[in-house]
Amino acid sequence: MMTLDQLNNANAADFVALLDGTYEHSPWIAERAAAARPFKSLAALKVALAHVLREATLGEQLGLIRAHPELAGKAAVAGELTAESTNEQQKAGLTACTQEEFAKLQQLNAHYNARFGFPFILAVRGPRGTGFTREEIIATFERRLRAHPDLERAECLRQIHRIAEIRLNDKFGVKPRLGEQLWDWAAELARHSDTDDFLTCTYATPAHTAVAAQLMAWMRDECGFDEVSRDAVGNVVGVYRGTSEQRLLTGSHYDTVRRAGRFDGRLGIFVPMLVVRELSRAGQRLPFGIEVVGFSEEECQRFPADFLSASSLVGTFDPAWLDKTDAAGTTLRDAMQAAGLPGTVAAIAACQRDPSRYLGFVEVHIEQGPVLDSLDLPLGIVTSINGSRRYTGEVIGLASHAGTTPMGQRRDAAAAVAELILFVEQRAAAVPEVVGTVGMLEVPSGSTNVIPGRCRFSLDLRATTDTARDLLDLDVRTTLQEICARRGLSFTLAPTLAANAAPSDAAWQSRWEAAVTQLGLPIHRLPSGAGHDAMKMHELLPQAMLFVRGGNGGISHNPLESVTMDDAELAVRAFEKLLAII
Repeated sequence: MMTLDQLNNANAADFVALLDGTYEHSPWIAERAAAARPFKSLAALKVALAHVLREATLGEQLGLIRAHPELAGKAAVAGELTAESTNEQQKAGLTACTQEEFAKLQQLNAHYNARFGFPFILAVRGPRGTGFTREEIIATFERRLRAHPDLERAECLRQIHRIAEIRLNDKFGVKPRLGEQLWDWAAELARHSDTDDFLTCTYATPAHTAVAAQLMAWMRDECGFDEVSRDAVGNVVGVYRGTSEQRLLTGSHYDTVRRAGRFDGRLGIFVPMLVVRELSRAGQRLPFGIEVVGFSEEECQRFPADFLSASSLVGTFDPAWLDKTDAAGTTLRDAMQAAGLPGTVAAIAACQRDPSRYLGFVEVHIEQGPVLDSLDLPLGIVTSINGSRRYTGEVIGLASHAGTTPMGQRRDAAAAVAELILFVEQRAAAVPEVVGTVGMLEVPSGSTNVIPGRCRFSLDLRATTDTARDLLDLDVRTTLQEICARRGLSFTLAPTLAANAAPSDAAWQSRWEAAVTQLGLPIHRLPSGAGHDAMKMHELLPQAMLFVRGGNGGISHNPLESVTMDDAELAVRAFEKLLAII
């Protein structure tokens, strides 16, 4: 097996030879990466190789893509693949296709090449390393065939890096066993769903209760927690005692959106669970305890109660929420009691934590965005969780005939909202780390030959500071007034959410940065545009977050959401480093 010492001490020619086959017929990548030695870790080597390719010319990138064989293509049939490619296609079962599957792949290869001018690239051993099924490969092929050429070229390069990562693991004899365990836990929990077609796990449903029971069983039976319980709002709480009464609080949520992925929230429960498992197996106690909370509700999918479970820990649970109803008319109180929870104000109030007992709150979370994936970085440091303001609005004009009403005499509600959309886009883009979105549009009773008399819309404004958010908010509302006044329209705008920004605590952010540095990885800081449990815990304790790269362009809240076992392993190792720094 290869070692880092071998690579770091080899001459340039031997360095390239040792990495032969990592990237298909492209020794120039290794040649350029040699200058980045010495590598502190295998992860550092992987990042350095990816950096070379990201900085390469477009022609070089396309050359590498075109050096790869088609899946189940002519080269495979003729036995002309490299040993590495042959092994990978065999493990994915591509050498055992049925006649129908083979014909389908040949058709997809032809269509893909005609559209993009290069072969379809997929790391067929997948994020878990055990391989996609042929059905999954064909479904991915069909989905990506619809992509924009620029996006697809970038995705091919990311898939090439994943192929290289798996090949390097083989060369070094590395198995990311903690990452594999995390991946398998995520798959096991995903069996519990409110629906059969896609993962959906909303608050206080039978699937939700089953997930809580499974987490408790793993904490108790596999991980060695000293105390495991489920509190009055359904939070799963595991405590691993330290040599003092002080504790570090950590965790994330286990509920999901509808049609969810497997890692949003749950990743941040699994990571500290694995850390505790390793400590317990080693018989090691820290100077402080570790309290892991699987927050029962963060997504606000079933009941209109933001951060329901984290609010109970902070002491801001609103008793009026107990009378809120879901779409079926069930109250939150009744849902709690049906799930075996007390559903009383007194029991919920007892969940509140005493901040004097805790060092702080840290959370590990999938990024839910494309930044880390586009930079080929497995981990990122969160600087702040964005504050936000949300509205639902309606512009009211006059519905009139599309053919008989002159352009200068129209009162077009949809055109006014379109103008607002463009302003939101331009205004948000003009300021770093500010975003604005009109995500829903509706023209009630719209018709092809009728000028829209009404247009409903949503508005979502976010920024890393409350000041930047409020300036954006003011400008957007002022502009809406101006647009409607100029066009002779009226409007309504109703606030639906106002959340303050949660900047990371400087000391805890610095500890995360030190942990990532010790893994040999570069530091990349970025804000979180999405809300998290840490946003609520910020009201009680100093907090900081670590982001983990998401696959498939960073997509989340979607069945395509993915994390590789290697990135999951790095997240666990970073958490271990964090504990050693405290």
